[in-house]
Parts: sequence; C-alpha cells; structure tokens
Amino acid sequence: MTESGVKAVPAASHSTRAVRRTVTLGALVMVIIGLVLLYMLMQATNNRDLYERNYALLFYINVAVASILLVSIVWVSHRLVIRLRQGRFGSRLLVKLAAIFALVGFAPGLLIYVVSYQFVSRSIETWFDVKVEGALDAGLGLGRVALDTLSLDLAAKAKVAAQQLADVPDSALAAQLEHMVDPLGASDMAVWTGGGVLIANGGQSRIQLMPDKPSGAQFRAARADRSVSWIEGLDDALPDTVPNSRIRVLVPMFGVPVVGLSPDIRYLLVSKTLPHNLVVNALAVAAANREYQERSLAREGLKRMYIGTLTLSLFLAVFGAVLLAVVLGNQIARPLLVLTEGVSQVAAGDLRPKLSLQGKDELGGLTRAFATMTAQLADARQSVERSMAQVDAARANLQTILDNLTAGVIVLGPDGEIRTSNPGAARILKIPLQEHSGQALAAIPGLEAFGRDVQAQFSEFLQGQADQERDHWQKSFELGVSQAPMHSPFERALTVVARGAELPGNAHLLVFDDISEIVSAQRAQAWGEVARRLAHEIKNPLTPIQLSAERLEMKLTGKLQPAEQAILNKSVKTIVDQVDAMKRLVNEFRDYARLPAAELKPVDLNALIQDVLHLYEAESNHVPVLTALDADCPLVRGDPQQLRQVIHNLLQNAQDASESVAGDGAHSDSITVRTQWQAAKGRVRLSVLDNGTGFAEAILKRAFEPYVTTKTKGTGLGLAVVKKIADEHGSRVDISNRMSDGHVIGAQVSLSLPVVNS
Repeated sequence: MTESGVKAVPAASHSTRAVRRTVTLGALVMVIIGLVLLYMLMQATNNRDLYERNYALLFYINVAVASILLVSIVWVSHRLVIRLRQGRFGSRLLVKLAAIFALVGFAPGLLIYVVSYQFVSRSIETWFDVKVEGALDAGLGLGRVALDTLSLDLAAKAKVAAQQLADVPDSALAAQLEHMVDPLGASDMAVWTGGGVLIANGGQSRIQLMPDKPSGAQFRAARADRSVSWIEGLDDALPDTVPNSRIRVLVPMFGVPVVGLSPDIRYLLVSKTLPHNLVVNALAVAAANREYQERSLAREGLKRMYIGTLTLSLFLAVFGAVLLAVVLGNQIARPLLVLTEGVSQVAAGDLRPKLSLQGKDELGGLTRAFATMTAQLADARQSVERSMAQVDAARANLQTILDNLTAGVIVLGPDGEIRTSNPGAARILKIPLQEHSGQALAAIPGLEAFGRDVQAQFSEFLQGQADQERDHWQKSFELGVSQAPMHSPFERALTVVARGAELPGNAHLLVFDDISEIVSAQRAQAWGEVARRLAHEIKNPLTPIQLSAERLEMKLTGKLQPAEQAILNKSVKTIVDQVDAMKRLVNEFRDYARLPAAELKPVDLNALIQDVLHLYEAESNHVPVLTALDADCPLVRGDPQQLRQVIHNLLQNAQDASESVAGDGAHSDSITVRTQWQAAKGRVRLSVLDNGTGFAEAILKRAFEPYVTTKTKGTGLGLAVVKKIADEHGSRVDISNRMSDGHVIGAQVSLSLPVVNS
C-alpha cells in the first residue's frame, strides 16, 4: 500500500504487459502469414511451373489458415457469449466493441471481397477472350503462311537448279554448286545419293566435316513427291534464345545415268537461313499461344487461388478486428470493472485499500483517483469512528453517571411526553418509566398532579425566561398526599425537589430528588427543639402546681362540709392526674429530644425480647403476646437500651390497637413478636404483628413523623422514636397493613438489624 492508502497492482501491470506481448505477437504472426501468402501467390501466378508444383500446397495452406482464423473467431465469439450470460461486468461493452470492430472490419472487407471477386473473375475471363485466342491463332497462321511461302519459293528454285544440274557429272558438281548458291539466295547446297552419300556441296557446308544429311524418310518423300521441304531449328529453340533456323528443300535430280554404274538418283539439298525477325516473331507468337493455352486450361485453379487468398484476407481482417475489440475492450473494461467493484465495496461499507491500475491513460488515472478517494474516506471514517467512539464513551459515561445518580432525571418533550429517564427516576417515583416512554407524564396513573404541575412550571418558565433571564426553575412537590389510596403508587408521602431547564431540540430536562428523609429529619429536628423547649418551659411549673394542690387538700381536709370536701378531693385529684399526664408528656418530649447516640454492641435479640416481655405478663390477660422467635438468629449489632425502647414502643402501640377492637368478634386480640434470620441479606428481621384496625393510607405515608397518631391519647412520638433509633442502627423500618380477603386484619411493623459479622 502506498502512503495514500492506494493499493498498487503489480499483477495488473504484468497482465497488461502479457496482453501487449500477445497482441504484438498475434499481429506479427498475421502480418507474416499475409506477406508469405502474398509472396507465394505472386510467385505462383508469375511462374507457371512453380504454380503447378505448389498449387496444392498453397491451397491447403489457405484452407488451414482460414480454418484456424475461423475457429479463433468462433472461440472468441463463444467466450463473449459466455461472459454475457454470466453477467460479468464489461461483457456488453466487449460485445459492442467486438460488433463495432467486426462490422468496421467485415463490412469494408466484404465490399472489397465482392468487388475483388468480381474483378478477378471477370479479369481472368477477359484474359481468355475469343478475340485474344483468334489473334493468337491468326498470328500463328500468319507465321505458318510466311514459312510456307518461303518453303515453296525455295522448293521452286531448287527444282530449277536440280534440272540444271541433272546432267552435270559428279566431278563438276562442286564448282557448279558454288556458283549457284548466291543466285538462289541459299546458304548451303549439296548433292546426295539416295543412299545418303554426299557427292558435292557448296556454301557453308563445305567447311563442315560432317554435314547434316537428310533422313531416309525424307529421301523417300522427295522421290515420291518430287520435292520435300522442312524447317529446322524452331522446335528446339531454348527460352530467351533465337536459334539458327533454316528452310531445307530436297529435290530429286533425274538426269542421264553414268555408263558402267548402276542407275542411282541424286538429290539436291538446298538450305536457306530464315530471317532473324521472322524467327523471333514466330517463336514469340508460338510461346504466347502455348502459355495462353496452358493458362486457359488452369484458369479455374487460378480463380480458386485468388478467391482463396481474398477469403483468407477477409478472415484475417475480421479476426484482427475481433481480436482488437477483445483486447481494447479488456483494456477499457478492466478499469471500469475495478471501479465498479470498488464502488460496490464502498457501497457495502468496505473502505479497505482498492485496486488501481498503473496505466498512463485517463481510465488508469481514474482508478488511482478512486483508490485515493477511498483511502481518504477510510481515514475520514476512522476519524468519525474515533469521534463516535469518544462520543459513545462519553455517552456511556454519562449514562453510567445517570444510572448511578440517586436523583431522578427525565427528558420531556414539548407536550410533556417522556423521552428518556434514568433508573433513579423510576426508583424515586416507584414506577417503571421506561414502559411509559412516549407517554405524557401527566397521563401516568399516580403522577397526574405531578405531571400537570411540572408542565405548568415549564410553561411559566419559558414564558418568563426572556424577562427574568433565568436558565432553570426549581420547586418542591408533595406526592402521594392528596391522591386516593388506590391511585397512589407511594407507600408514604413523598417530598421531591425538582429542577427544570430547556434543552436543544425543544426538549425539557427535569431533575428531581427525594427529600422526604431530609424533610422528615427537619421535622424531627423541629419537633425535638419544640420538645426540648416544652420540657423546659412546662416541667418547671408542674411540680409547684401539684404540690400546691396537695397542700390545699391537706390543709382543708376536715374543715369543710362533706359536699365541699367531695368537691375539693375531686378537684385535687383532677389537678394531680393532669399534672402527671403533663409530666409524662414532657418526659416523652424530653426523651425524643435527648435520645443519646447508640452504642452498638453484640446483642442477643431473642433474649432481649424475652426480657422485655416479662413487663407485659401482668397485662397478658387483656391482650396476650405470642412469640415466634427464630432460634438460628445470630447476634445483632445494636444498643440494648434503645432496642429495648423500640420493642416497648412497638408492643405498646400494638396493645393500644388491639384493645380498640377487643370484644367485637371480628378480630383476634393477640399480638405476635417474630424474628427471622435472613441469611441472604445478612440481617435479622424483627416484626410485631397486631390484630387491630390497621393504619389509614394517609397515616401510612407519614407514620414516622412526630405527632402523627390515630390514638385518642398519646403524642404520636412512638414510631418517630423507633424511626430515629433505626436510623442510628443503620436499619430500615417498614410499616404495612395485614390483609385477608381484601380486608384489613391488623398492622405489621418490621425492623431489619445487621448481624455482628456483617
């Protein structure tokens, strides 16, 4: 990979070089084949003997090469059809290019082929036209007439000379022949016997040692026909040579026979050399006529040779066009194929380095530009992925923070619909808000008033934001106070402080926290301060009031009339009783306000319960106290005195609740104290169950606040003290009604205490 992320393709360059070598070699082979065939054709048509010898070879070579080219064209076409059926990219382009190149090569080639075919056929036929053949025959006839004329003329002269020499003796013949050569225009004269014996000669034959003698047939013909003539030298003429041709006439000499000798006929042989021009023209006409006849006989083969060569040239042109189409098509389609594959990969999200071609043309540059662009996209995506990873990490961190926040966070839409929320919101509101996503907060059962109040606060905040330049609003809400019991999801009154702000995208951010414990602590602290002041302000005058009343009773006893004495005694008793009640109230306030810090130590909770229950044995006849203590309970960590006070307060409340319904027959009048060892949680659970009327829903939600009670007498500090002691021990107090068949059959207060080893 290069520095820009472009993947080089050395294999592609090797393939390109291989294709170039193949194309060059194929073109060279085709040129060589064409030149060789053209040369052989030219040689064959100009040389009859070479043509006759190599016609079959040329024919078979043409057929073989044409077959190879035809098979190659069919194979290339088949490959193109297969590529097209397979749907490979570039197939249609290759087919179009092949069709275009084949059409460009075939159409002109076919036109030239047809024209050439007609031209060759007509030209060869015109070569052997009747006029040409008649002219050649006329030329031959003219030559023959000229030669016959010369022969007849020489024969006539020879006969005259034979008559003149018929009576000349043999010894005088030589001289006489020398004198007659020039007048006859002959080149040679000789007298022969019928047996072929030379008697005398004159002219050129005198210098020859062995003059040519006529044949026996010529002697017999001359004797029979009185003369015979022939031409020598024309039939034995060599190519490109002019022979010494001559006319020879043999005439018998019938004269007076010699005395004493057998009668023998002598023959006069007259030879005359033919004119040079006549011989040359005669030979040329004869050669032309002979060649004409030979070619006339071989013109069909010549046609086939020319037509075969033309057909081969046509195949060669078409094959070259198709080969160029395939090669050029591959050259064009390969970059496009690389681009298409790269685009498909990029569309599928694959931004790995792409192939690029190293060619110098625009398509190669386009592949390199695409590869560079892909590399840049890959770098950009990596940057985006890193940014997204950072965003996701930040989002995950934010989500983790939101999930672990004790405060509730809700993102609301412009109409108050819930978009997102964190677990803290569901935990505080006791409602699975994720199930209500997209639903208005005011439409969730139990949160109607809260949703309306929040939406009203946002409306008011958005309307006055420009004037007051505030970026948020804050307000506390009381939840679960005014709702009917069946519509409220809260077990106790819930006080939340909420803060709202505007988010981008017309969204609203609502953050709230449960401050019920804080409010309860503040109330407890306030009640503690009130209790301290009441104990200080009220306790001091109570003793003097009680002492003064008792002193009055002591001083006036026996000094009044019975009726007045009765009034005095009753009044004093009332004062003393009310002072005692006030003292008890002051003591309870004092104990609540001055509750000391717990000194935690190992405590046997079961033993402590048994010890406390001894105080209630005298009262057990009214409301019996039953126990269900778990013997497996380990030691707990607690302050024995404070735990004793917790047990006493719970038992006292249970007795008061049970006594209020005693004797109605609908409830059992017993109390149950139970302990349970919860190994999974590592805690011991203390529960006190009564069979009273239970708690009203409004009381359940604020049961641990001071001065909240259902009893006609009492301060309502019992459960508040229990809650305060439980907080000191790190425990949780649960209060609930006991139900049976939809009816309340009593109440249950439970306290979970940690064990020593927890």
